[in-house]
Amino acid sequence: MTQPVVADNKPAKVSVTAGENYMFCACGRSDNQPFCDGSHKGTGITPQKFSPGESGDAVLCCCKHTSNAPYCDGTHKRFGEEDIGTEAP
Repeated sequence: MTQPVVADNKPAKVSVTAGENYMFCACGRSDNQPFCDGSHKGTGITPQKFSPGESGDAVLCCCKHTSNAPYCDGTHKRFGEEDIGTEAP
């Protein structure tokens, strides 16, 4: 299986609606970060469907290494600018 690509080394603040279904990009290859655009095909990585319990702003992971997907847990702090676009460990 391919490793996720670090899409960015900072999270994305997005507006979400309670009860709506969203597809979180887990592969890091989407051009529609932090959401899936189908770029994962052939990677063995699948997007994560989520439905927030509350409407408002959500801080979603863009480094793709959070332990609390789709939400940011601060793991992005270990990645630098040079890691963006790479399959970081």
